[in-house]
Amino acid sequence: MKLVIWDVDGTLVDSHDMIVRSMAHGMAAANLPELPAAQVSRIVGLSLPVAVATLLPDADEPTRGAVVAGYRRSYQAARTRQESPLFSGARACLDRLAGCTDLLMAVATGKSQRGLSALIAAHDLSRYFVSTHCADGHPSKPAPGMVLACLADAGVAADDAVMIGDTTFDIIMAGNAGVAGLGVAWGHHAPADLTAAGARAVAGDFDHLTRLIEEWAA
Repeated sequence: MKLVIWDVDGTLVDSHDMIVRSMAHGMAAANLPELPAAQVSRIVGLSLPVAVATLLPDADEPTRGAVVAGYRRSYQAARTRQESPLFSGARACLDRLAGCTDLLMAVATGKSQRGLSALIAAHDLSRYFVSTHCADGHPSKPAPGMVLACLADAGVAADDAVMIGDTTFDIIMAGNAGVAGLGVAWGHHAPADLTAAGARAVAGDFDHLTRLIEEWAA
């Protein structure tokens, strides 16, 4: 049995604008200037407190806490409007892989459990995944905990699993867990960075990704 582990933001769903707007609200809540979108994109995938600490290394804890709280308020309000659509081709890829009798799928994401549950419900994704793990119960990416938990839930060895992600944090997390990593070119980090982080290949679209997964699983 093989296991495909998915990142969410920037890989399955297009949440870039929602994340950038939410971070702008978080910064405003702490009376700080808005950060450039490109700078915010660099921390997508990290758990929110770690992401804010990375963006604001010199800020004190109350300031970082205000940014985190403001971000969460904005993100939760936007989430009710379902502003994170699936990328084109994502559903077809999931459906094709779900039809493989020797392959399971899971999720490892830096989202909160509340955010992940809402997204899965909004897009009717629960039937695809045998395991989902998020930032609430594990150290932030690129620590391997989420991937190791997915492996344990599925009963699959690391050699028989692959992590799909759009950030270097996903690819490094995969390597830290002894799992292969495949990158996607439509997310938050550049393909060259994904390759440098250890991605076996970087897919240009979901058709390409489906072929890469099927070749890996063969």
